[in-house]
Amino acid sequence: MNNFKKISKSICITLSCLFAFNLTLPITQSHAASIIAHDPNRNVQKEGVGNPFNYGERNTPADASEAEIRAINHKMTVQEVKYSLFKEIDEHWDLIRIRFGQDNREMVYALFLGMGTRESTLGGNGDGGDIETAFSEGFGVSSAHAYGPLQTAVTAFADCNPTFMKENVPEMFQYSFTRSNFYDCIISNHMGIRKTIHFIQSAINDYDLSGYQVVRAALKGFNTGWANYTGDNDGYYKNYPDEIIALARWYYENDHLYDNVFTWTNDTRVDSYRTNDVWSWWGNGEPSLEEISSATSLIGDINLNGNVNIVDALILIKYLLGNETLSNEQIKVADINEDNKIDIIDIVLLKNLILIQ
Repeated sequence: MNNFKKISKSICITLSCLFAFNLTLPITQSHAASIIAHDPNRNVQKEGVGNPFNYGERNTPADASEAEIRAINHKMTVQEVKYSLFKEIDEHWDLIRIRFGQDNREMVYALFLGMGTRESTLGGNGDGGDIETAFSEGFGVSSAHAYGPLQTAVTAFADCNPTFMKENVPEMFQYSFTRSNFYDCIISNHMGIRKTIHFIQSAINDYDLSGYQVVRAALKGFNTGWANYTGDNDGYYKNYPDEIIALARWYYENDHLYDNVFTWTNDTRVDSYRTNDVWSWWGNGEPSLEEISSATSLIGDINLNGNVNIVDALILIKYLLGNETLSNEQIKVADINEDNKIDIIDIVLLKNLILIQ
């Protein structure tokens, strides 16, 4: 009887929402697609790409086994890995553009594609988002143990080994260090972006850096744990942060942000971008630690991308069905009637918010 009630409730929630919206579900592009997956009429600089693959806050069920989680990530195409990174960038765009000193959203997309390439080639070797390194000592034993497109280390997670260096980015939710979280591609991306921002803060606060050197040093910090620039190891900078920005420019200037095409470290196709002033194309924006107001989060904007639409409703439905995990910030904007709980009433109110836009 309980199972019947649960199934009935699930069906009722889903159908009532979909019929109430009188809208069809967005069509996901084929996994083999080689063209852009998002609506080409979108103003990407203003709105982002809009999460065309309908990623949630997890890429995998929270109660799945490690093997099941990794199998799901393993099947991701290069294009899907790219959009999984863009999804997290879009959700935290206000924070990222200020911390990185970069208002051009597509250049930031490119930067993280360059970073993902330097660390993992974006799954282009047939691994999808399922790439793990430095795990020989056991799960979470080594601070270098990393996973995902950005190769996010265990140090990024809360509740990891207490002797590891702590990371503090209060504007972004910090997931606990569990196998379910560590091996999820979307969570790994989220934590990798958060980790990079941590080192941007360090570059400014601890080493008094400015301009592009802040981002350059943050990339170094992501790889080494120290966001400083001393000038006595230019070979390292050439091979890591400067290689990342050269790879990023290749994606950006050759229109490979959104397709299944990828490059790799030391690829000769990128040689023309490996110049003495490799960072010049990034511009003169100044990274800042300016406070980000929580008021930028819109009520009903469940995926935190600055818009309220049917995608947010679908995420909320999945959450109520137990198939989605929400961060603290998402739970706050999902509680539309502010009664400290999330239920069918919030879905109805969300429908009304969407229809009056």
